[in-house]
Amino acid sequence: MTHVEILDAARDQVGGYKVDVSRGERIGRVSSEWFSRSADERYLSLSDIYAAVHRRTERSRTRTVESAAIRVEASRDDAERLALMLPGSDAPIAPTHWSFGQLAGLVGAPAAYLRQLPAPLAGINLQYGLASHRAEQVKTLEIEDGRVELRAVTGPDYGRIFDHELVSAVQRIAGNGTGDTRWKVPGVLDWSTGIYNPRVDITRDTTTLYASDRDVFLFLVDDLNPIEAGRLPDGSPDLYFRGFYCWNSEVGAKTLGMASFYLRAVCQNRNLWGVEDFEEITIRHSKYAASRFAHEAAPALTRFANSSPRPFVNGIKAAREKIVARTDDDRSEFLRKRGFSKTETAKIIETVLAEEGRKPESVFDFVQGITAIARDKTHQDARLDLEARAKKLLDRAA
Repeated sequence: MTHVEILDAARDQVGGYKVDVSRGERIGRVSSEWFSRSADERYLSLSDIYAAVHRRTERSRTRTVESAAIRVEASRDDAERLALMLPGSDAPIAPTHWSFGQLAGLVGAPAAYLRQLPAPLAGINLQYGLASHRAEQVKTLEIEDGRVELRAVTGPDYGRIFDHELVSAVQRIAGNGTGDTRWKVPGVLDWSTGIYNPRVDITRDTTTLYASDRDVFLFLVDDLNPIEAGRLPDGSPDLYFRGFYCWNSEVGAKTLGMASFYLRAVCQNRNLWGVEDFEEITIRHSKYAASRFAHEAAPALTRFANSSPRPFVNGIKAAREKIVARTDDDRSEFLRKRGFSKTETAKIIETVLAEEGRKPESVFDFVQGITAIARDKTHQDARLDLEARAKKLLDRAA
């Protein structure tokens, strides 16, 4: 098999395929989502998650109102509860915990302090802030589900992209996300054998499709079609597969964004192992966010989904073949010229020697040594800096 072939043999192995996760980056973003999601935020298919977030949008409305025209009311039955009377509304609107914090932030009031006050006092402070709000207008997102609730309140120029719009864009390339297309919820790495099994049942424990009242997060892979990009020291194929994750918050809790990459495995805790060629797009919910999503982010996702792995494989091949050091002096000079300290240089060389059984010679060797050290960094900025420098080396070799 050549380096650019999709490995049909690996695809047909029910038990999965051997991977080497000592190489590349480890990314914990998906794992953080997996740990933090409650059972009611975990979905088993894209159609289920779309139905939930689209139904929410159908019950919602957004409008721009004068902040000075909002009236804050303290509940007589509950001294800890506030309600809002918005222009054009016949009934009071209850703010969620999230929207209350947004409203307080917009008018310059400390939300944490207001929550500690009795409702009448908190209402007086919030009413004063609304009356003197310099921006004069706010944009609301209201939902009716038995009662009217204020889900979000933002500045008037907030460019809302609804969660169902992102899910729909993913559905266009991934179907249901359960294997009806090449894109699916990932399998699991068996640490005891080093075998990655792409075929696992999608359950609340294994799913990587999440939605809450504040956001959506989706992670899918093409792990039934591994790609060979060179050989490991023992002669076995170095296998990768493609993956992407994306996120959005229609209530302003986070940006819209997506990341695409190649990886070698996903473990049970949903850490990504052996990641290479990581690319990320983020879009703030500014005035033109919807246009950027339609013309930039969604097409980028489709391009990645339909792209050939050949450029990635050729880049790895070029980095493996580009010999830049044959002596210890060459190795030290190569790293020191690229800004690595004497201590870092020694550690990179030692790491490659320990993992590969020989000292680094090619650009790919050095990249693997740098990313291995990055994985051990406890400070995120230091880790990201090393990963960026490794990627720059790889890109130049390609």
